[in-house]
Amino acid sequence: MMEFCAIKMTIMSTGRIFDIHITLRELVFTLTAFFCLTPWVSPPAALVLGLIIALFVGHPFLHLNHRAVHLFLQCSVVGLGFGMDAGSVLKAGREGILFTVASIAGTLTVGWLLGKVLKIERQTSLLIAGGTAICGGSAIAALSPVIKADERQVSVAMGTVFILNSIALFLFPVVGAWLHLSQAQFGLWAAVAIHDTSSVVGAAGKYGPEALQIATTVKLARALWIIPVSLLAALFFRNGKTKVKIPYFIGLFVVAVVLHTLIPMPVVSGVLVRASHAGMTLTLFLIGCGLSRQVLTGTGVRPLVQGVVVWVLVAAVALWAVCLWG
Repeated sequence: MMEFCAIKMTIMSTGRIFDIHITLRELVFTLTAFFCLTPWVSPPAALVLGLIIALFVGHPFLHLNHRAVHLFLQCSVVGLGFGMDAGSVLKAGREGILFTVASIAGTLTVGWLLGKVLKIERQTSLLIAGGTAICGGSAIAALSPVIKADERQVSVAMGTVFILNSIALFLFPVVGAWLHLSQAQFGLWAAVAIHDTSSVVGAAGKYGPEALQIATTVKLARALWIIPVSLLAALFFRNGKTKVKIPYFIGLFVVAVVLHTLIPMPVVSGVLVRASHAGMTLTLFLIGCGLSRQVLTGTGVRPLVQGVVVWVLVAAVALWAVCLWG
């Protein structure tokens, strides 16, 4: 890891002098983050830039990264609601509900069985399966206090899911184009088989507007399953006193969709949607920045094998289903 010297800037304002100290590492990170907010950076490119920062520069604000990712992700998802019609959202939700239930149940079952075969700790195995089945890092964050997972187990699960999630962002649009999937098919497939909402939005947005709408709606409906899965996990781990975190931002997304449908404001909606796309690109940059050498090397072979096998099975079965019935 390169070491960077500090830069001192003196600013005079209203007769007072302020000294600002910033390291070159912080300067590089900040300028790259602002660059990711411009139209010239796509979501996959932002993820690569973040990974470059993590591996060769170093994240100067790593302790704040997890909180920032969740904040930008939630705000961006709510903003995307101002570009969606309530009727289309309800239609996509209805069409994806059976697919969602079957895939979540199947993923959790396969993940649990594979974890036992590979002799992975119960907490780590459930976190990886839950992250794959529902919504990646958000599901892991919600499940970890319920099952009393320690920091190491959470880190292993997060590392596994984020690595595969990053690969999916690049791989899925290529496979979708190669198989000539319709936007509706791709949106449903991405929502089921890509871990995190940020990468689902990034991949679907690259594929097309209809794919983005379907993928976002189905993925957010999927995220609601954090609640029953967390309750079942609490019973399984005999931990009935733990509170289950409810993803309130999904409710705000619904409010945004309803407002956009009932009170059309094309100019305001356009600004909010563009800002949300920029925010999602920045989110992927921050996710890339969080994939440090420690995360990549500390994941471990067996959890990574579990994550890869479960993810490949889910992606293959989901692809078969959308091609058969889509």
